[in-house]
Amino acid sequence: MVREFKMPDVGEGLTEAEILKWYVQPGDTVTDGQVVCEVETAKAAVELPIPFDGVVGELKFPEGTTVDVGQVIISVRTAGDAPAEPVAEEPEAQEEASGRQPVLVGYGVAESSTKRRARKDPAAANGTAAAVLTEQRPLAKPPVRKLAKDLGVDLATVIPANPDGIITREDVHAAVAPPAPAAPEVPVQAPAPAPAAAPVASYDSVRETRIPVKGVRKATAQAMVASKFTAPHVTEFVTVDVTRTMKLVEELKSDKDMAGLRVNPLLLISKALLVAIRRNPEVNASWDEAAQEIVQKHYVNLGIAAATPRGLIVPNIKDAQAKTLPELASALGELVATAREGKTSPGAMQGGTVTITNVGVFGIDTGTPILNPGESAILAVGAIKLQPWVHKGKIKPRHVMTLALSFDHRLVDGELGSKVLADVAAVLERPKRLLTWS
Repeated sequence: MVREFKMPDVGEGLTEAEILKWYVQPGDTVTDGQVVCEVETAKAAVELPIPFDGVVGELKFPEGTTVDVGQVIISVRTAGDAPAEPVAEEPEAQEEASGRQPVLVGYGVAESSTKRRARKDPAAANGTAAAVLTEQRPLAKPPVRKLAKDLGVDLATVIPANPDGIITREDVHAAVAPPAPAAPEVPVQAPAPAPAAAPVASYDSVRETRIPVKGVRKATAQAMVASKFTAPHVTEFVTVDVTRTMKLVEELKSDKDMAGLRVNPLLLISKALLVAIRRNPEVNASWDEAAQEIVQKHYVNLGIAAATPRGLIVPNIKDAQAKTLPELASALGELVATAREGKTSPGAMQGGTVTITNVGVFGIDTGTPILNPGESAILAVGAIKLQPWVHKGKIKPRHVMTLALSFDHRLVDGELGSKVLADVAAVLERPKRLLTWS
């Protein structure tokens, strides 16, 4: 028996995925749980394990093809099953033994007690190979038989390309191809397609490169457009002296409790934002348009924007508000490593409540970030630079950074947004407040 593996829904509500890479080929033996391919959805790249044992029969789609959820992507002959040919012929043998002509539902002649007669074929009189083919019923699935009927193709004259002897759609189309030379009789129609081809002709492949918008990039673009024109954005800015934060980062690197963990400014910025949300819980909410309600969250799924070769993704740390500093450092390290490897799961990118985007790693001072759909706020972190700064009445070189907080003005008014941003800045100016405020 041939078993078929369909493209699963690897994320909530996804309808398609692109096959990035096949790890198996026809003839390979596979076992239950073995990864057979990698696909990219609108949210992430995911490896797909096959749920049964057997031998790979056919890869239905090549790499780079976008496949709808529910479509068969690979067929497998399960171990110990009989070859495909006898399986296809067995029903017919049973029908002939009972003296009845085999009939497929919706096709062929009605059932009767008359014995089957040999198929009449003009080619048989000439002693061609087609006469040999008509001695037995060609192997083909019902949809293929219907296609052949619609195209006027006699399956007895079709030579299957696959060694298993089963005729496919491609074989039928190939059998139709020969009549194509009749086309030259209508040269007048040749100029007609010219207007439609004009835009293509204007494309210079040497001077331009066209990149299909799909997968993560397509989903990101759609989400950002929806967010920007649905939620009224407000962005506020503050410039902060983070010299003490930088000193604390160096101290934590040598702390035994942080041994083996990655300690950087983003860790303390994340903790500072969590402290600000704890002091101003109303900012951690979402807008329910259907119910016309504000949904306040009593948990923080902290999103961290990560740039990957496939585009920008925002995985989040679940229940970040309940994590200690070492636990938060561990979660951040795992999140970044997984994103760089392209192994972020769809579940890791769902349910975010607030996000941090670190544009400072690119040397940028700040920006006006766009909210992730369904979230109330996003904090943009700028580059930390040594600048002249007034400190204790004197101008001194200090580490300075600019923060930008964008928020949904339906949920967060100017007062609340300002309080949150001011609290983040206060913690980073004097990070010891982490001990008292948290």
